[in-house]
This record gives sequence, structure tokens and C-alpha cells, in this order.
Amino acid sequence: MKRPYNFSAGPAAIPTEVLEQAAAEMLDWHGSGMGVMEMSHRGKEFLSIYEQAEADLRELLAVPANFKILFMQGGGLAENAIVPLNLSRAGVVDFVVTGSWSQKSQKEARKYASEVNIVASSEDTSFTTVPDPASWTVSRGASYLHICSNETINGTEFHELPDLKALGSDAPLIIDFSSHVASRPVDWSRVGLAFGGAQKNLGPAGLTLVIVREDLLGHALPACPSAFDYRVVAENQSMFNTPPTWGIYVAGLTFQWLKRQTEGALSGVAAMEQRNMAKADLLYKAIDSSQLYVNKVAANCRSRMNIPFFLRDESRNEAFLVGAKERGLLQLKGHKSVGGMRASIYNAMPLAGVQALVDYMREFEQKHA
Repeated sequence: MKRPYNFSAGPAAIPTEVLEQAAAEMLDWHGSGMGVMEMSHRGKEFLSIYEQAEADLRELLAVPANFKILFMQGGGLAENAIVPLNLSRAGVVDFVVTGSWSQKSQKEARKYASEVNIVASSEDTSFTTVPDPASWTVSRGASYLHICSNETINGTEFHELPDLKALGSDAPLIIDFSSHVASRPVDWSRVGLAFGGAQKNLGPAGLTLVIVREDLLGHALPACPSAFDYRVVAENQSMFNTPPTWGIYVAGLTFQWLKRQTEGALSGVAAMEQRNMAKADLLYKAIDSSQLYVNKVAANCRSRMNIPFFLRDESRNEAFLVGAKERGLLQLKGHKSVGGMRASIYNAMPLAGVQALVDYMREFEQKHA
């Protein structure tokens, strides 16, 4: 069966090889007589799945030994509360607001921090830019500084993580990398904590990834629930409560798939970065050379994962979507808050899928010129 190309922003496409393996093992995982969803999370079978997934992820993202990898639940929205519950120390926290997700994050943090300082915002450009770090006004003694390193809805991305020390800040950098985790390497020397929902680039909804530097553990507010206390979760190897076992299993298969990917001499995440740059370049060039389509994001901060675009004649939006679906190009409708179209081209999207979209866009433009 030839599957359609799924451009959903999340829950998003999962590599076909991963789905096929999960299907083959659904009733009986490795001769255990059980499917993964039926296993005790403390049994040797699932513990082997968990340990392999953690090891593969640490290798893929080159996570240093002084960082803990936590498999949690609640998604990015829950982390907007869990991060300040653990790290704010009821003090001042800094935020850079570059779109819908960082906007939600700073609003949630106000419930737990004594003060939220917006050090920079691109709201005045309708979130089509990322403020130059040289223009940021950081706080003295902030508990942390939070950015969303890729804005799924608005289509902006930090192509380089900020160096807070160079800005005169000793605060740990917190990044929400939900929508571009594993699409490019991470400079862990600049990061204190990274979090993300799995349902965009790593696996099914229900699993949340948190990678946190060890020195940031043990500072949770008294009101923080034990199941959300990073120290408690780390001490119990993500088993303080029943973890999202199926999500961990499918994410683990995805990690193994990522390790197998190559581009020339590159492999793993480095290979994916090259592939993702090629996909994004193909689509942006098609948009920029068109008289019908437009992308409003500044070229120096365009996302490689989430590409919003608009038809200059928006009366043709529905016809565009109907024609796309007929050609097996699914879930291209833009987020309700911004409208237009959006193509999410995560790791599981092959170059052929982006080429198919570009071919259709050109055909549609010629027909409606």
C-alpha cells in the first residue's frame, strides 16, 4: 500500500518502518507472549525496552553524562507548569516570546514565579522574526531563561541557541524543543534543560521528554506534586508512577530508525539535519519563486520543521486543500489562530513527500493563474 504524505504538525507522521515493526510485535514482543501495552513497567521485558531507548537517545543527541533523561507525561503544555514548579524557586524568570507556544509558557509561569520578565518579544512583527540576543534585556539573578527554540504554529526557529553567559546571564537556558528535537544537534554547553512532547518528531502522543542537568534537580517548590518533581522522577528512573510504556517503546523504535539513517558520511541526527535542510530549502524556494504563495517569516529564522504559507488569493484555500487531499497530501491546513497552510516536514517526511507537495503547488498555481 502506498501511504499518503502526512504533513500534520502533531500528532505527526511516524516512520513506516517503525509502524511496521510495532504492528509485527503488537501481540507478542520478542517471544514474551505479551504485547508491550500489557507488560508490567517494572518487569524485565519492559525494563530492557526502557534502558535501550534511554541509551539510544543519549547517543543520538550526544547528551552529556551530567544530564538526566526523564520520560514523563503531560506534553509541552504540562511542562509549562512543571518547569517553574521545579526551577523558578519562586523567584524571577526570564522569557523570550517568539510565538504562540512561548506566549503560553510565560503566562503559565506567572502562577509559580514571583515575576516573569519578558527579555525580548517579536510580537510587534506578528511573530515573523526572532529577536537578536544582543538586544535582550536579561534579569540579574533570574532562576532561568526560557525560549521555544522552534515555534510550531508561527514557523520560526532559533538556528543557533543563545549563549547566555555572553549576555551577562548566569541563568540556565530552558528550551522547548518539542517540534525540532532530533532534527539537528543540540549544543548542551548552552542548555540547562530541554523538554518536548514526542508526538511531533519522536513517536506517539502521551510521552514527554525532559533532559535536565543534574545540578538543577532538588529545587522543586513545596507545592510541586511528587510525580512532577524532577529529582523524584530521576531517582526512580522515570518509574515513580507508571510511565507511558507504549510511547517509550515506539519512541525507542524511532531512535533506532534514526541511528540507521545516513547521508553520505553522516549518520543519525547529523544526517537528519542535512536531509531536513534539503527538504526545507526545496519548499521555501518553491514558495519564494511563486506569485501565488507567500511565507511571511524572516529568512534568517525560518523553521526547517514547520513551514506556514498563504495563498495570496485566500478564496482558493478550500480548493487547494481539496486538491491536495486528492493527491495524497494530508493535513496542510494552517493552525486556526493564523490561518493559511502549514507543511510540517519532520524527520519522518521523506524528500519525495516535499517534492510531491511542490509539484502540486506549481500545478495548482498554473491552473489558477
